[in-house]
Amino acid sequence: MTEGLLVHQLSVGPLQVNCFVVACQKNREAMVIDPGEEGPRILHLAESNGYKIRQVVNTHGHFDHIGANQAVKEATGAVLMIHEADLPLLKHARSSAQAYGLTVSPSPDPDKFLNEGDVFLVGEQSFSIFHVPGHSPGSICLLSDGHLFVGDVLFAGSIGRTDLPGGDFDALVEGVREKLFRLPADTIVHPGHGPDTTIGREKQMNPFVGDGA
Repeated sequence: MTEGLLVHQLSVGPLQVNCFVVACQKNREAMVIDPGEEGPRILHLAESNGYKIRQVVNTHGHFDHIGANQAVKEATGAVLMIHEADLPLLKHARSSAQAYGLTVSPSPDPDKFLNEGDVFLVGEQSFSIFHVPGHSPGSICLLSDGHLFVGDVLFAGSIGRTDLPGGDFDALVEGVREKLFRLPADTIVHPGHGPDTTIGREKQMNPFVGDGA
């Protein structure tokens, strides 16, 4: 029997990406979701709470979400996971960042690819994977214990950009409605930028994918 999921959020890097450190309350094993930058700050949070980082997951491969992959993986030996469709974005993150006048550390190669329907454990906490392309070909969301980590798929009152290479507006809208909006209304949504929201709020109010769209 699990004792609940512990969730910490850090806004990191020049684009203020929401990085999440999530941990099993019972045994303190942890995962980092979207370590965009500021590896030492992420590692300090984990160390100060007595967490053992076992996994790093990128919800997608855009440069602002992967900049501390190397620092966290090298310090902890964590397994790095992403959807295979975003591997090209991960490999070309440095050139993508340079196009915006920014720099990013190169990411190590992933250790494992995540796919729709996959389930894995962080300690005793179970995480389920939803593949919701549209912002990027390999965008994924992670669900555990009433918490949904969505990367740049869904925001409070908005959705992710679909005008970037590999974007697809129709696929994104369909994925949100057919997969995410089937979850309980009180599911807490943790986006890759901006404030948390809930499935119920976005289903009712979101002008792009909600009931009135």
